[in-house]
Parts: sequence; structure tokens; C-alpha cells
Amino acid sequence: MSSANDLLAAQTQRLRSIDPLLPPAEALPHAEVLVAGPVAGSLLRSDHPEGSPARLWSAGHVCELVPVLGDAGLAGMNTLLEAWRERLPDLELPDSDSACVVCWPSRDVEIARALLDHGFVPLSVIAVNTPLEAPRPCPQGDGVRPAGPSDLEVCLRLTLAEQAYSTLVGGAVLREDTEEVKRRLLATRLQRGEPIWLAEQDGLAVGIAECGYSDAVPGSRMASRLPAGRWGYINCASVLPGTRGQGVGGRLVGRAHAAFAAAGVVGAYLYYNPPNPLSSVFWPRHGYRPLWTVWELRPATALR
Repeated sequence: MSSANDLLAAQTQRLRSIDPLLPPAEALPHAEVLVAGPVAGSLLRSDHPEGSPARLWSAGHVCELVPVLGDAGLAGMNTLLEAWRERLPDLELPDSDSACVVCWPSRDVEIARALLDHGFVPLSVIAVNTPLEAPRPCPQGDGVRPAGPSDLEVCLRLTLAEQAYSTLVGGAVLREDTEEVKRRLLATRLQRGEPIWLAEQDGLAVGIAECGYSDAVPGSRMASRLPAGRWGYINCASVLPGTRGQGVGGRLVGRAHAAFAAAGVVGAYLYYNPPNPLSSVFWPRHGYRPLWTVWELRPATALR
């Protein structure tokens, strides 16, 4: 195997030739290292305890592969996935509520072929919008307003509806404590004054956009995913079924983008599920395109 630095340099060069927006490949995280001939990867094990927010959108037990392929492409990924499959029984992942995960640049379709052949599904993408277009002025009376602590129950109702829908088209999971965990997260965010927008019609809340900010700086969680700088983040955007197709979602996104632009972000990002027939159309219409794809296989023991 080439040195780690040589592999990282070759991987950065190859991937940036496919998508110039990608940040440089980072060194392998401190975890179990899997070496397979000319390529390598780290195996990150996560066991999410009951009550943790991650269990709302993830399997309870996850093994993530972080590949370093250099310029090996399809053959290199196939070799690494085969080595992972051989190693997997020793990791003792359960037969249920478990997953194998690989996050890889969306435009690298050569690697997509390898992942599909080994049973992975493109369950979600990290999509970016950069640079943000100049937002249109938000008209008075657009029905969108910031949420406050007194809106907790309204926000909870809307986000629980979104969670239920997402379980049908993505990796979200309805747990026994979903409502309790959501309530706790929302209460904290509302108390902090974080940017959450509500859309109303006839005095009733029919849509929500939970937003925030993330700094892609060395050592940060997003440094390996996004170009450097401050980014706006849309965590959850959803409109109730009876009011879809009436421009409510567009007004919510317009308000979020206006706030992002005022904050001077380099762009905005979000996650959506490609199997979702609504978000897979809505977000590209609003300027977002996939940068990374999160490939999953559930249960983990189904890796082939």
C-alpha cells in the first residue's frame, strides 16, 4: 500500500477532477484501520443509547467505513468492501437495528456501482446551494414568522408529522421515545432563539423550517464535507399534506435563505432522501444539488 499521505493526495486529485467543490481528503480518523492491498479505510463503530437524538434518523448500531482509495476507483472500492465483509462478523453487530454506512461524493458514479453491487442503498444526500442567489424580498403578509418558546407544541406537531413521513422514504426511525426526544430538542432550540420559521394559513401553522449555522473549519465535523467557511443549514423543512403545492415550502425556504444571506454565509446545505418523491424534486428547484451521498445497508449483517 502507498503511504497514507500519497493515498490522500491521489484521492483529493481524483475526486476534485469529478467535483471541484469537494474539500481535500482528510486523514483517517482514529479507529480500527482496514487495509486491503493498495487501499485502506477506517471502521467507525457507533452504538446510540436509548434517548439519543441520533436514533431518530439512524439505526441503533452503526459501522461506518471511511475509505481512502487514492486513485484506485471501482476496483479499489470493491477490494475494500470485500475486506469489510470478511471483517464484519468479528464486530458482532446485531441482526436488527444495525447498519453499514459509507459516505462518498455523489458524482463519483464509478464508486456508486461498487456500492450497489454490495447491497448498499443511496438513502440520503448532503446537498449544497452555493453561492446563494440574492434572495427575493419577502413580501409583507407572506405568512412566515419566527417561532418562539410558546410555539413548542405547534413545532412538535409539525416535526412529528415530518418524522413519520420520512420513515417511509429514508433512514428515519419511529421510536417509542420519538415524541419525548423531539420535544426536548425543540424546547432547547427555541429557548436559545435558534432560527426556526413557521408558515401559517388562516391562523394555523402548516409548515416549518428548522435552520441553523455550521462552520466548516479545520477539526470541525463538517470540514471533511464542505468547502471552508460559514454555512447555513436547513435541518428540517416540511409542509402538512393538505397545503402542499401552494407555495408554502417556497416561502419558508425564501425566508431561510434571506436570513442566511444577511449572515454572510458562503452557501447553504441540507440532507434529503433521494427516494422521497417530494424533496428530491423540491430541493433541486431551489438551487440545491448533491455533494455527498450517504449509502446505507440495513441490517449490517446483509453486507455482501
